[in-house]
Amino acid sequence: MQTSKTLKKLAADANVILSAVAGKAALRVFLKEDIEFVTTQYNIDGVREYLSVLAEQYALSEEILESQLKLLPLKVYPAHFYEDFVQRASKKLSARDEDDIGLLALAMKLNVPVWSNDRDFQHSGVEIYTTAKLLKILNV
Repeated sequence: MQTSKTLKKLAADANVILSAVAGKAALRVFLKEDIEFVTTQYNIDGVREYLSVLAEQYALSEEILESQLKLLPLKVYPAHFYEDFVQRASKKLSARDEDDIGLLALAMKLNVPVWSNDRDFQHSGVEIYTTAKLLKILNV
C-alpha cells in the first residue's frame, strides 16, 4: 500500500465526488494539495445528473453544488483517452456495475489507484482507497 508521501494521483469515483460536493469528509481529501485527482467525463456527467437529488437532500441550491463541483481540483478525461483499456476493465468488472468500467479503464491507463467507497472495484486488479482509509493515511 502507498503512503501519503508516495500517493501522487487518484482516480476519483462519482460517489466520492458527490460526497465532496455536499461538503462531507471526502472534501478534506480533495483539499490535499500534493495529490492530483482525475476522473472521467462520464463520472462528471453522472454527478451533474444527481445534483438535484443532492440539493433536495441537503436543502442546498443546485447552483451552489455545481459551483462546488467546478471548484474541485479534478482533471477530467474524455472516453477516447482510455478507450484502449475499456475491454480489459470490462472483463475485470464483469457482473458488476457497468458504470465503473470507464473509471477503472482510466486508472489502468494512468496506472493509478481508484478512490471509491464502492465495493465493485474489489478484485479489479488496481489498488482501491476508501475515503476513510485516505483520511487516515493523509492525516486530514
